[in-house]
Amino acid sequence: MRHPHLADLALSFPALLFALAVPRPDVDPERAIACVIAGRPLAEAAAVAGLPLWLRKLPPEAFVRPIPPLPNGELFRRQIGNHLPRSPKLMPTWLQLVAEMAALAHEAAAVWIAREYLRAPKRDHMHLLGLWIWFSGQPSCFGRELIERPWTPAMKLDAARTAAFAWRANTTLHLNIGQRPIRNMWLNPGRVGDYEFRPLDDIPAIVEEAVAMRNCVRTYDDDIAHNRSRLWSVRRNGERVATLETGLHCHDPLLNIVQLEGPGNAAAPRELWWIARRWLHLHDLPQIETGRIKWRQAPLDLATWRRLWRPYWLAKRRIPDWLPLAPSRAAFAAL
Repeated sequence: MRHPHLADLALSFPALLFALAVPRPDVDPERAIACVIAGRPLAEAAAVAGLPLWLRKLPPEAFVRPIPPLPNGELFRRQIGNHLPRSPKLMPTWLQLVAEMAALAHEAAAVWIAREYLRAPKRDHMHLLGLWIWFSGQPSCFGRELIERPWTPAMKLDAARTAAFAWRANTTLHLNIGQRPIRNMWLNPGRVGDYEFRPLDDIPAIVEEAVAMRNCVRTYDDDIAHNRSRLWSVRRNGERVATLETGLHCHDPLLNIVQLEGPGNAAAPRELWWIARRWLHLHDLPQIETGRIKWRQAPLDLATWRRLWRPYWLAKRRIPDWLPLAPSRAAFAAL
C-alpha cells in the first residue's frame, strides 16, 4: 500500500517483500524499502536487506518467520537450486535448516542438509550434526581425533547421524573420565590362580578393552563418573578372557559383580565367576564406600571441555548458549 513498486514484489520477489515486512531484529528495512521505491535493481535492494538473490525462486509459503542469515557463496548458489522443495509444506523448515547448518558448520553442509532433508524430513540433533561436520574438516583439532567416520557430502542422513552419535559417545567418554586415571577403583589389582585382574582406570585402557573384547564398555563413562561402576580386565596368562564390572546391585550396600562377560559379550563360564568372587572377597567390602553421586550431578572435566570446544568457539567468534564456556551436562545431552 505504500508504493506500487513494493506491491510488485509480491510477484517478482516474495522473499524480499516478506523481509521488508517482517525484518530480522538486526536489519533496518527502511534503506531497502527506499531502494525499491526508487526503482533500484532488485539485487541491490536485496543486498541492502541482507537477503540472497537465490531466494527469488521460493514462493510466499516458504516464509513464516523472519528470514535468518543465509549462505550466498558462488558455489552454494549454483548447487542450491537442485535441492529446492517441491512441497510448500516443507519449505519453512527446509529454509530454517539450511540457515542453521550454514551457521553451525559451513555452506557445503548447508547444501547437504538441503538435499538430505528432502529425502528424509527429520530435523533433530542439528547441533550435534553441525559440530560433527565442522570438526570433520579440522585435522589438527582434538575433536577431529575422536571422529571414527568423518562427514562427506555423499553421506545419507541416517549414516551421518550414526557417525555423529558415535562421535558424541567418544566425546562424552573423555568429558566424563578426563585426562587423568580414575583415582579410586574401590578394589585392588590382584591374582587368583592363573587369573589376573587389571583395572581399566583410564581412557586408553577402556578403549583398548572395548576393541579387543568387542564390547561396549566405552559407553559406561556416565556410570563411572557417578561412581556407580568400575571396570576390570580379567586375563589368563596375559590373554584377555573377560571384562568385569563391579558396583552396587539393587539394595545390597556391598560391592558386587554386576557383569562378567567374555569376548563379544559371551557368557563367562561358571569357573570364572567363582574366580572373580574369590578375588572380590579378598577385599574388606564393608569398609568400601563408592561415594555414589546423584545422577547428572557429576562434574565434567573442565580442561577437556575447553580443549574440545575452544577451536569451534574461536572459529565462530562466539560462545553459543547451547555450548557454554563452563561444562554443562544438560547442554551436551541436548545436542
